[in-house]
Amino acid sequence: MHPDYWHTRWNEGRTGFNQPDGNPLLQRHWTTLGLPAGSQVFVPLAGKSPDLLWLAARGHRVLAMELSPLAVAQFFDDNGIEPTSSRSRYGVHHRAGGIEIICGDVFDLDREALADCAAFYDRAALIALPAPLRQRYADEVYAALPTGCRGLLVSLEYPSAELEGPPFAVDEARVRALFHHDWSIEVLERQDILANQPAFQAQGLTSMHNTAYQLRRR
Repeated sequence: MHPDYWHTRWNEGRTGFNQPDGNPLLQRHWTTLGLPAGSQVFVPLAGKSPDLLWLAARGHRVLAMELSPLAVAQFFDDNGIEPTSSRSRYGVHHRAGGIEIICGDVFDLDREALADCAAFYDRAALIALPAPLRQRYADEVYAALPTGCRGLLVSLEYPSAELEGPPFAVDEARVRALFHHDWSIEVLERQDILANQPAFQAQGLTSMHNTAYQLRRR
């Protein structure tokens, strides 16, 4: 998607993809990664997700990436946090309380930027990208994560013919095609969520699932 698409959605307040209470699959399955205290966790396309606070509260150093300056500002404002800011070649860094959000393009990240990431949490990034960008994202961003990195990927599944994303449907076959060369992949849970998605039902969807995967970089 062109960056202007996401800037427009944030400017117009069309951010139904946010989960104000956090993601239940994260809360159920995060401990399966077995991360030591102080581990750095990479969160791409983070928006203003409360999951950042949830991860930081568990002793992790959170490194998030977000395209929209408005989303970053709202995250800190909504939570009453005053960050310090600086600039690098990756974008504008906002830091406070164990959370660092870089406002910039996720495709500008490289191995140096992600070298200390022991883990990742991806709920909103993979499903936000159409197929060509999704492949680039796997080939460039995930490939920049270090060997031994582990993470939780939450994907969305629905009949693609019934809805034009974003969010895009990325089923298990697509996940494995994207990541099987460099990552071990385990399905942790597949959750039927259609009953709780009236807006998608109104658009004609007949099924919708969230699927949580554990990935480990070989």
